[in-house]
Amino acid sequence: MRSRASVWFFSLFLLSFFNLQAFAQLPDFTEMVKTNGGAVVNISTTQKALPAGAENGADMPAFPEGSMPPELEELFRRFNEQQQGQGGGGGYMPREARSLGSGFIISSDGYVLTNYHVVKDADEIVVKLSDRRELNARLIGSDGRTDVAVLKIEAHDLPVVTIGAPDKLQVGEWVLAIGSPFGFEQSVTAGIVSAKGRSLPGGNYVPFIQTDVAINPGNSGGPLFNMDGKVVGINSQIYSRTGGFMGLSFAIPMDVVMNIVEQIKLKGKAAHGWLGVQIQDVTRELAESFNMKKPQGALVAKEIPAGPAEQAGVQIGDVITEFNGQIIDHSADLPPMVGITPINESATIKLIRQGELRTLHFTVGALPEEDDKLASTKSPSSKSPANQLGIAVSDLTGEQRQLLQIPHNGVLVQDVGKGAAREAGMQRGDVILRIQNTIVRDLADFDRTVKKLPTGVSIALLVQRQGNPVFIALKLK
Repeated sequence: MRSRASVWFFSLFLLSFFNLQAFAQLPDFTEMVKTNGGAVVNISTTQKALPAGAENGADMPAFPEGSMPPELEELFRRFNEQQQGQGGGGGYMPREARSLGSGFIISSDGYVLTNYHVVKDADEIVVKLSDRRELNARLIGSDGRTDVAVLKIEAHDLPVVTIGAPDKLQVGEWVLAIGSPFGFEQSVTAGIVSAKGRSLPGGNYVPFIQTDVAINPGNSGGPLFNMDGKVVGINSQIYSRTGGFMGLSFAIPMDVVMNIVEQIKLKGKAAHGWLGVQIQDVTRELAESFNMKKPQGALVAKEIPAGPAEQAGVQIGDVITEFNGQIIDHSADLPPMVGITPINESATIKLIRQGELRTLHFTVGALPEEDDKLASTKSPSSKSPANQLGIAVSDLTGEQRQLLQIPHNGVLVQDVGKGAAREAGMQRGDVILRIQNTIVRDLADFDRTVKKLPTGVSIALLVQRQGNPVFIALKLK
């Protein structure tokens, strides 16, 4: 009996020991929250606006008598009377659109950081401190491309956060967020870094930090801390099919943020470096068509006339593999690298052109304020005869070239039948600009080039689709 009791107590000891060891390895965030919680703020905004259409003095639309059921007509009548009555003498009462978000203090004299989308179009911004003081904030400046905004409140001796280095973050490292999800102030959530350098739609100039920290509406603009208690990012976006947290959260790295902050403080706005190209990823099929060993880099699909890239000698079809010594695995890697490079600074790119590695030097330009907008085209009646691509194309008219901003070259895809082109995703309305390294000037050029295409290998076609250039790869059988 004594032997069995000894074994039981020994087993219990081992179990307790290993449980304690496992518990000891979990991080303790209590001191971090005590130290930094006071620098995290709640941000509320108010946007005063008139009802839709009221800005121009418009009333509810007048429907012909008898055009709707009586009960629905009565509903519209009562609603219109109610709106006129609230406005006093037929006017409109302004409505207020409110939003909530988070932010954090970066200087003791009252500079506060948050997301641009938290304060966008706000008429009034109120910052609520951890000691429950509520202060009106002034928008110093913002940058929509990186989703960063700088606010200023009139206060002194405020608690501040310490800025950390996001480049030292490692995937799998613990991180912590403090914010106001759904208005619940000073809420603390934790998780790990899931990935770095993520590119998201509309976020071309931000290499996001992906985490599994629970982030919900209201957390936007709040800080993301590393285990040293330093802010490494601003929580900005989540990926969700429900509107709530699903394990995918994204933060703007603080090196990107502070670059924007310094520009805003000095100039009142932020500028971004610019190469002057439109790019896309290199797929396996495109890599084969360009004689590349593996898919990598940023494929140049379009050059902006007189832009830095064109002046440096970059050509459509080049694959950019390095920028200032930094490897480019995916096309999304390039815009953030260029965007944070100072304007007018010299830079170096390495690229692959028709299987050869080249090095070019250029001067970084300033990203234009507005992107070019391209119009769609109408289909002419003349078509090319059937060909091995299975498509019918036609020459572009002068009017179509003007609308599409294609002064030279190209043929319009009128119809896509069965064959390699349809399988590759070509669409009616595409404009074919180039086949492999051959520029397609007109219908005759197209026919001559297509007749010479080999079978069994990947072929790259440059097309313009809805104003944007894109390479597609197809293989003739």
